[in-house]
Amino acid sequence: MSNNMDKQSYIDEAEKELLHTYNRFSLVLDHGEGVHLYDTDGNAYLDFAAGIAVCALGYSNEHHKEALKAQVDKLLHTSNLYYNAPVIEAADKVLKASKMDRIFFTNSGTEAIEGAIKAAKKYAFTRDGHAGHEIIAMNHSFHGRSIGALSVTGNAHYQEPFEPLMPGVKFANFNDLESVKAQVTDKTCAIIMETIQGEGGIYPAKKEFIEGVRALCDEKDILLILDEIQCGMGRSGEMFAWQNYDVKPDIMTCAKALGCGVPVGAFLMTQRVADKSLAPGDHGTTYGGNPFVGAAVSAVFDEFKRLDIVSHVKEVAPYLEKKLDELVAKFDCFTARRGMGLMQGVECSLPVGKVSAEALNQGLIVITAGSNVLRFVPPLVIEKSDVDEMIEKLETTLVILSKSL
Repeated sequence: MSNNMDKQSYIDEAEKELLHTYNRFSLVLDHGEGVHLYDTDGNAYLDFAAGIAVCALGYSNEHHKEALKAQVDKLLHTSNLYYNAPVIEAADKVLKASKMDRIFFTNSGTEAIEGAIKAAKKYAFTRDGHAGHEIIAMNHSFHGRSIGALSVTGNAHYQEPFEPLMPGVKFANFNDLESVKAQVTDKTCAIIMETIQGEGGIYPAKKEFIEGVRALCDEKDILLILDEIQCGMGRSGEMFAWQNYDVKPDIMTCAKALGCGVPVGAFLMTQRVADKSLAPGDHGTTYGGNPFVGAAVSAVFDEFKRLDIVSHVKEVAPYLEKKLDELVAKFDCFTARRGMGLMQGVECSLPVGKVSAEALNQGLIVITAGSNVLRFVPPLVIEKSDVDEMIEKLETTLVILSKSL
């Protein structure tokens, strides 16, 4: 296949070859620079999606690229039968940032969720001497597409075609502590939730809720699993969103911006959980934590430190919130804004898919969350001028749509 095909030829070829599990936009992206992406026709797009909160450093970050190139020249893969230096360095940096004690590197966020579930079940098995434990998850949550991750995803639309799912999962309402308490039994081994719900519409945990869940877990020896796959890695204004609440999980999942485009995830745990959960033979992965992804994660943490990303988010995020609030006040189709840091959502009465599609025509990439929320998860390196440009393009988008709908 030629690398010089026109856009439609690429799209036609993809539709013949790729399994149709995504309704993609008619856009073939070619390269990126800073906070902009460019398609095969040379058109530029201001990116406020970051590959769904993945590309925290933007595009073509020199330090990230050089680290990956150097590792490609050395060693890509060894298997977990042997040690390798890059992943040991990466593990040290992640653990220091999270104040957790042990880490297992995976290939994706979904696999991190799977590992977290297994660790919680094994912890309870070790403690009680039997299986058959239960997990409490949240309605409107999203944790991934595998059978285990789907089982703790509180959205029937995603679940129904694949039932029966993993048994022993009960659902409570996010930010409703009494609904969580009502689901607790002597079989409950874990409570899993996103610190900031993403796909469900960008809902941060309320302080009294997450503190109440933590106290409940402490009282009954239930493990608190916090999913930081989307909201972690500086996006909230702290390296991990739970650090805004000073509520530490027993197990934490991480992915997306962990590798800034290199597929890598992880689940982390305290030493107390590690001592009573996964042992040799309980869990594994062929690719997880290989030298290449280790070099990626290590470079990401080096760049976060060099650029002081967390402080930058704290500086830019209030400006984004202010400009979005002004937009909500100006346009009747926008009814509310909510979020934390550079993870923001705006409720919209217009069809959000049409808003996202028209924004592309204006040179803006913005995605949706749920059925009525525009989601803003830009690269963490955006400046206030990028926020201004985004607002201008979005205003143009809304004016055009208001005339056509």
